[in-house]
Amino acid sequence: MKKAVCLLVALVLAAVLSGCGLIRIEEEERKPVDYTVVERQDIPAALDEIMNEKKEKEFQLSYQTGEALYLAKGYGRQMSGGYSIQVEELGVSSNGLFFVTRLIGPKDLNEAGVPSYPCIVIKTEPQKKPVVFREGKADSGSEKGE
Repeated sequence: MKKAVCLLVALVLAAVLSGCGLIRIEEEERKPVDYTVVERQDIPAALDEIMNEKKEKEFQLSYQTGEALYLAKGYGRQMSGGYSIQVEELGVSSNGLFFVTRLIGPKDLNEAGVPSYPCIVIKTEPQKKPVVFREGKADSGSEKGE
């Protein structure tokens, strides 16, 4: 009886593992893609509504209309204002469209106690490739020259 149960468990495990394929996007040379940072008032209404619902926590969204692809990255609730977001890369390879951003902290904490919700939306040409969101180097905002 134990052998039958062990055999059954082994077969189920083998079936589950063989059916679970992960999609892995290989790193390769990427070509820069032109984009525009979208002002808040120019964000499509449906995307703006979704962003407002998700703003408390970190999020990443892609939203495509017939003529444009919008990529949104939000860093959730921060305990002060003064944050900015830098686009480190928007590049395309044969495997996907890569959107790399980093959050830059405030220079000083004079605005402490006033929460903010840093986010960025960019607009680019529609793509048929998967979008990969990545974090750039973290920045506390205390570096000189920023």
